[in-house]
Amino acid sequence: MLHIVWFKRDLRAHDHTPLVAAAHAAAADGHPVMPLYIHEPAVMRSPDFATQHLGFINESLQCLDSALRALGSPLYTRLGEALEVLRELHRIHGIAGLWSHEETGNAVTFARDRQVGAWAAAHGIVWREFAQTGVVRRLKDRDRWSAHWMRRMTAPLLPAPAALRAAPARLAAGALPEARELGLAALPHHAPDKPRRQRGGRTAAEGLLRSFLEDRAADYRFAMSSPLTAAHACSRLSPHFAFGTLSIREAAQATWKRRSALLAMSDAVRPQGALAGLKSFESRLHWHCHFMQKLESEPAIEFGNMHRGFDGLRDRSAPGGVGGARLQAWSRGETGYPMIDAAMRMLAASGWINFRMRAMLVSFAAYQLWLDWREPALVLAREFLDYEPGIHYSQMQMQSGVTGINAIRMYNPVKQAMDHDPQGRFVRRWLPALARVPHAYIFAPWSMPVDLQRRVGCTIGTDYPAPIVDNASAMREARNRIHAVRAEPEVRREAQAVYRKHGSRNPAREGTPRASARAPDRNLQLF
Repeated sequence: MLHIVWFKRDLRAHDHTPLVAAAHAAAADGHPVMPLYIHEPAVMRSPDFATQHLGFINESLQCLDSALRALGSPLYTRLGEALEVLRELHRIHGIAGLWSHEETGNAVTFARDRQVGAWAAAHGIVWREFAQTGVVRRLKDRDRWSAHWMRRMTAPLLPAPAALRAAPARLAAGALPEARELGLAALPHHAPDKPRRQRGGRTAAEGLLRSFLEDRAADYRFAMSSPLTAAHACSRLSPHFAFGTLSIREAAQATWKRRSALLAMSDAVRPQGALAGLKSFESRLHWHCHFMQKLESEPAIEFGNMHRGFDGLRDRSAPGGVGGARLQAWSRGETGYPMIDAAMRMLAASGWINFRMRAMLVSFAAYQLWLDWREPALVLAREFLDYEPGIHYSQMQMQSGVTGINAIRMYNPVKQAMDHDPQGRFVRRWLPALARVPHAYIFAPWSMPVDLQRRVGCTIGTDYPAPIVDNASAMREARNRIHAVRAEPEVRREAQAVYRKHGSRNPAREGTPRASARAPDRNLQLF
């Protein structure tokens, strides 16, 4: 008989409740512990999965394996659908207990967990799931959500077990599959791994957290908006949170500890901006779970508008139609708007871009290009190394204006470029065709005189695309359409129901005040 610890998006040995609980159970009943990760074809072939995700996962699994071996057991890996793998392990060895964290994933993992739960119950196997974030299953009262979050974040951290009772030696540990073994290259949405992406593993996560809290947080609040400075100023922990090499609770408690240390310093010694940076970061740890809670409470928002009054507002993009051509140009960074294209090119190369640029990309797709959010959401899910379903679909809908409870945020890509790349360095780095364009035209190269285009070697429509739409008129038309829907009485009434279920309350995390009036959601800044 085996106690199976099923690792999913929690690839660490520290602050891992299922691992600790299984180790205690094994010590009591004498059955060994099998730490297990399953590479599931249904998950990896989903349209929101990318080869870069597999690379990050496998790197994290290698680090996890080292940590577990120090405790007395390797990490066991299997390739196959979860239910099939668990059924076979039970047939051969017997399962004394199944232990895991709760997961707020996509529809594929949600359906898988329901199947596993039904099978386990039918075979008398107790599956114990534990919370690992601030997300609350079967939440009844959103007004009290912040209190739940604070209780979980202030609970003591769990060290890794002192030792694990190892499974029999005849049980093979397994190997980590590569993309070519899984047939991912044959999928229509496949893209190769990104050479500039972040590397996985807890060691990398711990280093990032340490350097951020001790140094980089001082610049966080004011440097996070520009793509020139955000890559250094942001913590860059988001992929580690997404795949669980570091827990949100670990990050929150480390942040509070560092804040206490800074408060004990004199003003002359304390790094300027550090306290403000930590405050912003801690707030975003809270909002991280707040947005995930929306998908947990309503899984259907992966596919449909949170506010059904916006159904039919935009058409899905048929591959051969205008919308399909616009989606393709946007996806490739070929819209003719330099800040949009440069951001998409950086994302394609590295798997990361800062939040303001993410919001700008979604805004442009939703308003200027008038694309339904679902197709761009799948593109970005594959492009974001830190793709977290709960955050992703909530944010896509919020930035596309279909929640009914958030302010309409339309980003002008020319203004964003002037504000956050004033010298054009970011644009020129990622768009070599614009390298010689004079500064006066760098953010609107289509306005260059034709003879100047020839002299600088950048002919619009040949060397760099002409604008895919007229920005001003597209924004004006989108604004009119959105506001016309929002003004409808029935839409306004339904917005109240959406707010009661999903809207943010006053997140006073040192207490539990109830919201007395409607409060808008904040932007979620990626870490």
